Amino acid sequence: PDDPEQTEHIANDCGAKILFVHTRERLEAFLKLRDELDAAEEFVLIDDEAEPGDGYRTFEELLEEGTGADPDDFNRQARSAEPDDLATFIYTSGTTGLPKGVMLSHWNIASNVQNALQMMDIEPDQTALSFLPLSHSFERTVDYIYFYRGVSVAYAESIEALGENLMEVRPHLFVSVPRVYEKLLGKIYEGAQASPLKKKLLDWAVDTGRKALPHRLRQESPPGLLGIQLALADKLVFGKVRKKLGGRFEFAISGGAPLGKELGEFFWGAGFPIYEGYGLTETSPVLTVNSPDRVKLGTVGTAVPETKLEIADDGEILARGPQVMQGYYNLPDATAEAIDDAGWFHTGDIGQIDEEGFLSITDRKKEIIVNAYGKNVPPAKVENAVKNSLYVSQAVAIGDKKKMIAALVVPDFDALESWAGSQGISFQDREELLESEQVQKLFEEEIEQANEKLAHYEEVKAWTLLAEEFSIEGGELTPTQKVKRRVIDEKYEEEIDRMYERAEARHG
Repeated sequence: PDDPEQTEHIANDCGAKILFVHTRERLEAFLKLRDELDAAEEFVLIDDEAEPGDGYRTFEELLEEGTGADPDDFNRQARSAEPDDLATFIYTSGTTGLPKGVMLSHWNIASNVQNALQMMDIEPDQTALSFLPLSHSFERTVDYIYFYRGVSVAYAESIEALGENLMEVRPHLFVSVPRVYEKLLGKIYEGAQASPLKKKLLDWAVDTGRKALPHRLRQESPPGLLGIQLALADKLVFGKVRKKLGGRFEFAISGGAPLGKELGEFFWGAGFPIYEGYGLTETSPVLTVNSPDRVKLGTVGTAVPETKLEIADDGEILARGPQVMQGYYNLPDATAEAIDDAGWFHTGDIGQIDEEGFLSITDRKKEIIVNAYGKNVPPAKVENAVKNSLYVSQAVAIGDKKKMIAALVVPDFDALESWAGSQGISFQDREELLESEQVQKLFEEEIEQANEKLAHYEEVKAWTLLAEEFSIEGGELTPTQKVKRRVIDEKYEEEIDRMYERAEARHG
C-alpha cells in the first residue's frame, strides 16, 4: 500500500523479511521506515531502469542469483505443500482501522477455483485481460481460474491505458469492479452528447435493449418486430461499443462492490453480459455468482457448489464452505468474532435470499446509516440512485444521527464540461464551473430524479459538489474502489458541517 503506516503494520504483522517495491520513489519512502520494520532484511526494487545501489537489490540481480537453482528441488518443495497448509496472507483493505491478515490455505483457494468454474463458461481458447490489483483476492483467484483452464491472460499496462489495451488484446472476457463499468457507461453517453441525433439514436437503442432484456438474459434473439429493432440497434449503436472493447467481447464479471441494477440492465440490454458475483477476502473470495444458466439482475447470484448461506436474525449474511479462511493472523479474538462455533463466517453484510436462492446485498452492517429518528438507511441504495445520473461520477451518502440524508457528489467532469459548453457557460477551472448557477440548478434536478427512487426518509435533502475525485492515492478509496467512509468524514468535515447548516436553515 501507499500508506506508510499500513506498510509498517503489514510488514511487521506478518514478519516480512524481503520487501518488493515498485518505483524508486516508493523505495526511498520505505527505506526511511527501515528502523521500524522489525523483520525486514532487504528490499528488492522492481523497475526496468533500476541501477544497483546501497540498501536494496534490483529485481534483475535477484533473477541472476536464481539462475543456478535446481528446478527439481524447487518443484519438490512446491509439491510438498499439503491442502491445509497456509498458502498466503491477504490483508484486508482496511475501510475501518488497520488491515487484518487473512490466512488462506491452498485448499481454500483451490476449492474456490474448482467450484466457481462450475458456474462459468470459461474455455481454453479464450483471451482475458487482467487489470485489477493482483494483491487483492478477486483478481488473484480469477487469474488462478484462467491458469487452471488454460486461458491466455494479458496484463494491462495501467488503468489509464485500459482503452488502448482493450483494442490491442481484444479480450473475450475480463473482471472488474463497478466503477469501471460506470465510467464506460459515462463515456458512451458523453459521446452521444455531440449531436441531438446521436443522443436520440442512443436513447432509442437503450429503450429497445430494455424491452429485449428477458430475451438477452436467455441469450436468444427476440421474435418479430422487436428482433428486427434489436438487430438494428446492435448494428447502429451497440456494435460500435463492442469495437471499443476489441470486437471479441463475450462477457464480463463484476465484484468487489454492488453493481447498480440499472447499470446491469443497460449493459445486458446492450448485449454485454455482466455476471455479478459476491465474496470477501475471507472467503477466497467467491461465495455467489450469476451464471449463464441462472441470471437475475439486482442480485449477486446463487451460492457456488459446496457453499451454504444463511441470513441471521439481524439480516447479516452467514457463509460456510471450504473457501472460508483459517482466520486472521495474530488476531484470535477477531477470528472468533468472525467465525462462530458452528463454523459460520459472519460476513458483515446485510442481505436476503429469495425463493430461488438468489442473494441480494443491502449494505455493509457497520455502514448502515441510522438517522436521528432511528430509521435505517442503506447508503449504497442512496448512492446508486444519485450515480444513475449521467453527470455524477461518485457519491457518498452522509446522515448518521442526522435529521436528513445528505451527499458529497463528484461530477463526471467530461459529461459536465461538454454540457456546459453546449449551454455557453464559461469558466476558468472546475471550482468556478461548480459555482455556476446553471450547474447548481442542473444537479438540483438530477438529485430530485434520484429521490423519486427512494423512500421519503432516504431522500437526499442536501448535497455538495466536489472538484476532486475520491481516489486510492488520496486515501478515500481502497484498491478495489470501496469508499473509506471514516476517511471521507474526517477529510470533508468542514464541507459536511456547512452543508448541514445550509440545509437546516432551508428545511428547518
